[in-house]
Amino acid sequence: MKSFYTISGDCNWTSTGDITSLRLITAVKTPYLPDGRFDLEAYDSLINMQIEGGAEGVIVGGTTGEGHLMSWDEHIMLIGHTINCFGTRIKVIGNTGSNSTREAAHATEQGFAVGMDAALHINPYYGKTSTQGLMSHFEAVLPLGPTIIYNVPSRSGQDISPEIIEAISGYSNMAGVKECVGHERIQCYTDKGITIWSGNDDECHDSRWKYGATGVISVASNLVPGLMHSLMYGGEIAVLNEKLLPLMKWLFCQPNPIALNTALAQLGVARPVFRLPYVPLPLEKRIEFIRIVEAIGRENFVGQQEARILDDDGFVLISRY
Repeated sequence: MKSFYTISGDCNWTSTGDITSLRLITAVKTPYLPDGRFDLEAYDSLINMQIEGGAEGVIVGGTTGEGHLMSWDEHIMLIGHTINCFGTRIKVIGNTGSNSTREAAHATEQGFAVGMDAALHINPYYGKTSTQGLMSHFEAVLPLGPTIIYNVPSRSGQDISPEIIEAISGYSNMAGVKECVGHERIQCYTDKGITIWSGNDDECHDSRWKYGATGVISVASNLVPGLMHSLMYGGEIAVLNEKLLPLMKWLFCQPNPIALNTALAQLGVARPVFRLPYVPLPLEKRIEFIRIVEAIGRENFVGQQEARILDDDGFVLISRY
Protein backbone atom coordinates (compact mmCIF):
# COMPACT_ATOMS: atom_id res chain seq x y z
CA MET A 1 0.00 0.00 0.00
CA LYS A 2 1.32 3.46 -0.85
CA SER A 3 2.10 5.67 2.15
CA PHE A 4 -0.05 8.79 2.43
CA TYR A 5 3.14 10.86 2.38
CA THR A 6 4.82 9.16 -0.56
CA ILE A 7 5.82 11.68 -3.21
CA SER A 8 4.22 11.03 -6.55
CA GLY A 9 3.79 12.89 -9.82
CA ASP A 10 0.03 13.24 -9.47
CA CYS A 11 0.26 15.05 -6.11
CA ASN A 12 1.29 18.61 -5.39
CA TRP A 13 4.13 17.56 -3.07
CA THR A 14 7.67 18.86 -3.17
CA SER A 15 9.98 16.38 -4.89
CA THR A 16 13.31 15.31 -3.46
CA GLY A 17 14.93 16.97 -6.47
CA ASP A 18 13.42 20.30 -5.45
CA ILE A 19 15.40 20.04 -2.22
CA THR A 20 18.71 18.80 -3.64
CA SER A 21 18.96 21.88 -5.86
CA LEU A 22 19.00 24.37 -2.95
CA ARG A 23 22.31 26.20 -2.44
CA LEU A 24 21.52 28.44 0.54
CA ILE A 25 19.36 27.18 3.39
CA THR A 26 19.12 29.27 6.56
CA ALA A 27 18.84 27.55 9.93
CA VAL A 28 16.49 30.27 11.08
CA LYS A 29 16.32 31.80 14.57
CA THR A 30 13.07 31.70 16.57
CA PRO A 31 12.46 35.10 18.27
CA TYR A 32 10.54 35.40 21.55
CA LEU A 33 8.20 37.81 23.30
CA PRO A 34 9.05 38.96 26.86
CA ASP A 35 6.88 36.16 28.29
CA GLY A 36 8.81 33.56 26.28
CA ARG A 37 6.17 32.85 23.64
CA PHE A 38 7.07 33.04 19.95
CA ASP A 39 7.30 36.55 18.52
CA LEU A 40 5.68 35.72 15.18
CA GLU A 41 5.85 39.32 13.95
CA ALA A 42 9.65 39.35 14.36
CA TYR A 43 9.87 35.81 12.96
CA ASP A 44 7.91 36.76 9.83
CA SER A 45 10.10 39.81 9.33
CA LEU A 46 13.23 37.65 9.62
CA ILE A 47 11.89 35.14 7.08
CA ASN A 48 11.09 37.99 4.68
CA MET A 49 14.66 39.24 5.06
CA GLN A 50 15.94 35.74 4.23
CA ILE A 51 13.82 35.60 1.09
CA GLU A 52 14.90 39.09 0.01
CA GLY A 53 18.54 38.15 0.64
CA GLY A 54 18.34 35.09 -1.62
CA ALA A 55 17.93 32.19 0.80
CA GLU A 56 16.07 29.37 -0.92
CA GLY A 57 15.12 27.33 2.13
CA VAL A 58 14.78 27.58 5.90
CA ILE A 59 15.24 25.00 8.62
CA VAL A 60 12.44 25.57 11.14
CA GLY A 61 13.05 24.56 14.76
CA GLY A 62 16.58 23.30 14.21
CA THR A 63 19.45 23.80 16.64
CA THR A 64 19.63 27.48 15.71
CA GLY A 65 15.86 27.80 15.99
CA GLU A 66 15.96 26.09 19.40
CA GLY A 67 13.61 23.26 18.51
CA HIS A 68 14.98 21.38 21.52
CA LEU A 69 13.45 24.09 23.76
CA MET A 70 10.01 23.76 22.15
CA SER A 71 7.08 21.54 22.90
CA TRP A 72 6.05 19.44 19.91
CA ASP A 73 2.86 21.52 19.66
CA GLU A 74 4.96 24.69 19.34
CA HIS A 75 7.23 22.96 16.88
CA ILE A 76 4.51 21.80 14.50
CA MET A 77 2.63 25.08 14.82
CA LEU A 78 5.73 27.03 13.73
CA ILE A 79 6.29 24.73 10.76
CA GLY A 80 2.64 25.15 9.74
CA HIS A 81 2.78 28.92 10.22
CA THR A 82 5.90 29.16 8.05
CA ILE A 83 4.30 27.13 5.29
CA ASN A 84 1.07 29.09 5.47
CA CYS A 85 2.81 32.46 5.22
CA PHE A 86 5.84 31.72 3.05
CA GLY A 87 5.40 28.29 1.46
CA THR A 88 5.10 29.67 -2.08
CA ARG A 89 8.29 31.72 -1.76
CA ILE A 90 10.77 29.51 0.08
CA LYS A 91 11.24 25.82 0.87
CA VAL A 92 10.34 24.94 4.45
CA ILE A 93 12.33 22.12 6.05
CA GLY A 94 11.07 21.09 9.47
CA ASN A 95 13.43 19.70 12.06
CA THR A 96 11.36 16.74 13.21
CA GLY A 97 14.23 14.57 14.38
CA SER A 98 14.37 12.98 17.81
CA ASN A 99 16.36 10.47 19.81
CA SER A 100 13.11 8.46 19.94
CA THR A 101 12.16 6.81 16.66
CA ARG A 102 8.50 6.88 17.64
CA GLU A 103 8.64 10.65 18.27
CA ALA A 104 10.61 11.30 15.09
CA ALA A 105 8.13 9.39 12.94
CA HIS A 106 5.08 10.98 14.57
CA ALA A 107 6.46 14.53 14.36
CA THR A 108 7.47 13.97 10.74
CA GLU A 109 3.97 12.79 9.84
CA GLN A 110 2.58 15.91 11.48
CA GLY A 111 5.11 18.14 9.73
CA PHE A 112 4.22 16.79 6.30
CA ALA A 113 0.52 17.00 7.19
CA VAL A 114 0.87 20.76 7.73
CA GLY A 115 2.74 21.09 4.44
CA MET A 116 6.48 21.14 5.07
CA ASP A 117 8.65 20.45 2.03
CA ALA A 118 11.22 18.22 3.73
CA ALA A 119 12.30 16.90 7.12
CA LEU A 120 15.64 17.27 8.87
CA HIS A 121 16.67 14.24 10.92
CA ILE A 122 19.44 13.96 13.50
CA ASN A 123 20.71 10.58 14.68
CA PRO A 124 19.52 9.46 18.13
CA TYR A 125 21.52 11.46 20.70
CA TYR A 126 22.50 10.64 24.30
CA GLY A 127 20.79 7.25 24.12
CA LYS A 128 23.18 6.15 21.40
CA THR A 129 22.47 3.00 19.45
CA SER A 130 24.28 0.54 17.20
CA THR A 131 24.99 0.88 13.50
CA GLN A 132 22.00 -1.33 12.74
CA GLY A 133 19.90 0.73 15.15
CA LEU A 134 20.84 3.92 13.30
CA MET A 135 19.92 2.32 9.98
CA SER A 136 16.57 1.18 11.34
CA HIS A 137 15.88 4.64 12.79
CA PHE A 138 16.41 6.38 9.46
CA GLU A 139 14.55 3.65 7.55
CA ALA A 140 11.52 4.38 9.76
CA VAL A 141 11.33 8.05 8.72
CA LEU A 142 12.62 8.06 5.14
CA PRO A 143 9.40 6.73 3.59
CA LEU A 144 7.44 9.73 4.92
CA GLY A 145 8.86 12.37 2.57
CA PRO A 146 12.02 14.18 1.39
CA THR A 147 14.64 13.96 4.12
CA ILE A 148 17.95 15.61 4.98
CA ILE A 149 20.13 13.67 7.42
CA TYR A 150 22.06 15.84 9.88
CA ASN A 151 25.48 14.68 11.07
CA VAL A 152 26.94 16.75 13.91
CA PRO A 153 28.87 14.42 16.25
CA SER A 154 29.88 17.30 18.55
CA ARG A 155 26.22 17.60 19.57
CA SER A 156 24.81 14.11 19.04
CA GLY A 157 27.79 12.27 20.52
CA GLN A 158 27.91 9.79 17.62
CA ASP A 159 29.15 10.03 14.04
CA ILE A 160 26.86 8.89 11.24
CA SER A 161 29.40 6.91 9.27
CA PRO A 162 29.69 6.82 5.47
CA GLU A 163 28.64 3.17 5.70
CA ILE A 164 25.22 4.24 6.97
CA ILE A 165 24.76 7.17 4.58
CA GLU A 166 25.72 5.07 1.57
CA ALA A 167 23.33 2.32 2.66
CA ILE A 168 20.33 4.68 2.87
CA SER A 169 21.28 6.83 -0.13
CA GLY A 170 19.21 4.60 -2.40
CA TYR A 171 15.95 5.72 -0.81
CA SER A 172 14.05 7.98 -3.20
CA ASN A 173 13.26 10.39 -0.35
CA MET A 174 16.91 10.73 0.68
CA ALA A 175 17.66 14.35 -0.30
CA GLY A 176 21.15 14.48 1.18
CA VAL A 177 23.24 15.20 4.27
CA LYS A 178 24.01 18.27 6.35
CA GLU A 179 27.59 17.34 7.17
CA CYS A 180 29.67 18.96 9.93
CA VAL A 181 32.69 16.65 9.99
CA GLY A 182 34.69 18.52 7.33
CA HIS A 183 35.99 18.64 3.78
CA GLU A 184 37.29 15.06 3.50
CA ARG A 185 33.94 13.58 4.50
CA ILE A 186 32.14 15.91 2.11
CA GLN A 187 34.32 14.88 -0.79
CA CYS A 188 33.85 11.22 0.12
CA TYR A 189 30.11 11.69 -0.51
CA THR A 190 30.20 14.05 -3.46
CA ASP A 191 32.49 11.63 -5.28
CA LYS A 192 29.65 9.11 -4.94
CA GLY A 193 26.98 11.54 -6.15
CA ILE A 194 25.39 12.09 -2.73
CA THR A 195 24.07 15.63 -2.15
CA ILE A 196 25.84 17.38 0.72
CA TRP A 197 25.36 20.71 2.45
CA SER A 198 28.16 22.05 4.60
CA GLY A 199 27.01 22.52 8.18
CA ASN A 200 30.01 24.75 8.99
CA ASP A 201 29.80 28.38 7.86
CA ASP A 202 33.56 28.88 8.13
CA GLU A 203 34.21 25.97 5.75
CA CYS A 204 31.27 26.35 3.38
CA HIS A 205 33.03 28.41 0.68
CA ASP A 206 35.76 25.82 0.18
CA SER A 207 33.30 22.94 0.66
CA ARG A 208 31.17 24.38 -2.15
CA TRP A 209 33.86 25.30 -4.64
CA LYS A 210 36.68 22.84 -3.90
CA TYR A 211 35.00 19.72 -2.50
CA GLY A 212 31.71 19.53 -4.39
CA ALA A 213 29.15 20.47 -1.73
CA THR A 214 25.80 21.60 -3.11
CA GLY A 215 25.67 24.50 -0.67
CA VAL A 216 25.36 25.38 2.99
CA ILE A 217 22.84 25.16 5.80
CA SER A 218 23.87 28.38 7.45
CA VAL A 219 23.69 30.24 10.74
CA ALA A 220 25.47 33.34 9.38
CA SER A 221 22.79 33.84 6.72
CA ASN A 222 20.40 34.89 9.49
CA LEU A 223 22.54 38.04 9.63
CA VAL A 224 23.97 38.46 6.11
CA PRO A 225 21.80 36.42 3.70
CA GLY A 226 22.83 38.41 0.63
CA LEU A 227 26.54 37.90 1.23
CA MET A 228 26.03 34.20 1.95
CA HIS A 229 24.07 33.91 -1.31
CA SER A 230 27.03 35.46 -3.15
CA LEU A 231 29.35 33.00 -1.43
CA MET A 232 27.30 30.06 -2.74
CA TYR A 233 26.54 31.38 -6.22
CA GLY A 234 29.38 33.71 -7.18
CA GLY A 235 32.14 31.20 -7.79
CA GLU A 236 35.30 31.25 -5.70
CA ILE A 237 35.38 34.62 -3.95
CA ALA A 238 38.23 34.26 -1.50
CA VAL A 239 38.13 37.98 -0.63
CA LEU A 240 34.48 37.81 0.46
CA ASN A 241 35.08 34.58 2.35
CA GLU A 242 37.97 36.17 4.25
CA LYS A 243 35.83 39.21 5.01
CA LEU A 244 33.11 37.01 6.53
CA LEU A 245 35.34 34.64 8.52
CA PRO A 246 35.58 36.89 11.62
CA LEU A 247 31.77 36.97 11.78
CA MET A 248 31.52 33.21 11.27
CA LYS A 249 34.07 32.50 13.98
CA TRP A 250 32.41 34.98 16.35
CA LEU A 251 29.06 33.22 15.86
CA PHE A 252 30.58 30.04 17.29
CA CYS A 253 32.69 31.55 20.10
CA GLN A 254 30.12 29.91 22.43
CA PRO A 255 27.70 27.11 21.55
CA ASN A 256 25.21 28.12 18.85
CA PRO A 257 22.73 29.91 19.00
CA ILE A 258 24.03 32.06 21.88
CA ALA A 259 25.98 34.48 19.68
CA LEU A 260 23.29 34.67 16.99
CA ASN A 261 20.62 35.47 19.58
CA THR A 262 22.87 38.21 20.96
CA ALA A 263 23.57 39.61 17.49
CA LEU A 264 19.94 39.78 16.39
CA ALA A 265 19.07 41.59 19.63
CA GLN A 266 21.88 44.10 19.05
CA LEU A 267 20.62 44.69 15.50
CA GLY A 268 17.08 45.28 16.75
CA VAL A 269 15.73 42.39 14.66
CA ALA A 270 14.67 40.29 17.65
CA ARG A 271 13.81 41.24 21.21
CA PRO A 272 16.65 40.53 23.69
CA VAL A 273 14.76 37.58 25.16
CA PHE A 274 16.50 34.26 25.83
CA ARG A 275 14.89 30.98 26.77
CA LEU A 276 17.19 29.39 29.35
CA PRO A 277 19.61 27.67 29.41
CA TYR A 278 20.85 30.18 26.80
CA VAL A 279 22.21 33.50 28.08
CA PRO A 280 23.73 36.39 26.11
CA LEU A 281 27.40 36.73 25.31
CA PRO A 282 29.51 38.77 27.75
CA LEU A 283 29.98 42.49 27.16
CA GLU A 284 33.38 42.22 25.49
CA LYS A 285 31.93 39.89 22.87
CA ARG A 286 28.95 42.21 22.35
CA ILE A 287 31.39 45.06 21.70
CA GLU A 288 33.36 42.85 19.31
CA PHE A 289 30.20 42.23 17.29
CA ILE A 290 29.72 45.96 16.72
CA ARG A 291 33.28 46.14 15.34
CA ILE A 292 32.55 43.20 13.01
CA VAL A 293 29.40 44.92 11.74
CA GLU A 294 31.37 48.09 11.03
CA ALA A 295 34.07 46.13 9.17
CA ILE A 296 31.59 44.26 6.94
CA GLY A 297 29.17 47.18 6.59
CA ARG A 298 25.86 47.67 8.41
CA GLU A 299 24.05 47.73 5.04
CA ASN A 300 24.91 44.05 4.53
CA PHE A 301 23.13 42.95 7.72
CA VAL A 302 19.44 42.33 8.29
CA GLY A 303 17.32 45.02 9.91
CA GLN A 304 17.22 48.78 9.73
CA GLN A 305 18.25 49.91 13.21
CA GLU A 306 21.76 50.96 14.09
CA ALA A 307 23.71 48.16 15.74
CA ARG A 308 24.03 48.88 19.45
CA ILE A 309 25.74 47.50 22.52
CA LEU A 310 23.19 46.20 25.00
CA ASP A 311 23.80 46.35 28.74
CA ASP A 312 23.52 43.21 30.84
CA ASP A 313 20.21 44.36 32.27
CA GLY A 314 18.83 44.87 28.77
CA PHE A 315 18.30 41.12 28.35
CA VAL A 316 15.36 39.05 29.56
CA LEU A 317 16.04 35.44 30.62
CA ILE A 318 13.02 33.13 30.71
CA SER A 319 12.96 29.84 32.62
CA ARG A 320 9.21 29.14 32.37
CA TYR A 321 7.18 29.74 29.23
